[in-house]
Amino acid sequence: MYGRKVKFRFLFVLLILLTLFLSVFLILKSLEENVVYFQSPSEIKILSEIENKKIRVGGMVKINSIAMQAKEVKFIITDFKNEINVIYSGVVPNLFTEGKGVVAEGYLKDKNFFLATKILAKHDENYMPPEVKAALKEE
Repeated sequence: MYGRKVKFRFLFVLLILLTLFLSVFLILKSLEENVVYFQSPSEIKILSEIENKKIRVGGMVKINSIAMQAKEVKFIITDFKNEINVIYSGVVPNLFTEGKGVVAEGYLKDKNFFLATKILAKHDENYMPPEVKAALKEE
């Protein structure tokens, strides 16, 4: 019914479309596993269950809450409604201070305790992560 050329073109186009769909699927799947979501302490308090998944918690470092020991730093992140205790082992950024914005990346142990693997501090006096700014405006 169809000639050999038509069948070849049809298979070629089908192969290209299949490759394109497979590539898009693999890209989206790999991005899904690497995306880390930002949450405020108030959002963490209303979680129904705690997943052992890497998340980011952001807010302000509570004044008089930083306790530095030999290899770890303990502090409290607040959004002025709720608070979460954070423990971080490692070197904190130079701009990490009390009363300033911070985003901590790590794992939630329970709704009041967060084990940080990375601390992200603001860049200058006027910078605040957009998620933190939006969370603070909602209060």
